[in-house]
Amino acid sequence: MWKNYLPPAPALTAQTPNTNTMDFLQQAIELAIHSAKNNGGPFGAVIVKDGKIIAEGHNQVTENCDPSAHAEIMAIRAACKNINDHQLSDCVIYSSCEPCPMCMSAIYWARIPKLVYAATAEDAANAGFDDQFIVDELQKPYSQRSIMIEHSKHENANVSFEQWLDNQSRKEY
Repeated sequence: MWKNYLPPAPALTAQTPNTNTMDFLQQAIELAIHSAKNNGGPFGAVIVKDGKIIAEGHNQVTENCDPSAHAEIMAIRAACKNINDHQLSDCVIYSSCEPCPMCMSAIYWARIPKLVYAATAEDAANAGFDDQFIVDELQKPYSQRSIMIEHSKHENANVSFEQWLDNQSRKEY
């Protein structure tokens, strides 16, 4: 149904899972464990629609050389592709760990109305995955962040927005 992102592992999506929250959470945790054992990041996520898993993901940052390849992002990408829609407004995401700021943003953008997670951000920090720096940075004004951020005015800066607004066949999101 969708690409299995892991090396040979238990077929977590081949069967219709019990709709129990703990079962879905356990499946996300199993993805995280399997990923950690295979040199991936120790994070997993599943997305459920109508009581069935429609996508799964595990952290593939080092595997794909992609800093955005977090478990939740990978699951969201797969779920959207699977249902051919960019919104997951009737789904639930189960994550092995409290999502980082990037993943939380993606969950909001995907319009997922419910998140269930197991380990906390503090648990992740204790294992070396500390997102507090990013959380703190996002609270600061641009001038005080560790990344130099510069606004440069350009005469064509808003052309794409104008084109978007003029496009009567655009798909809103």
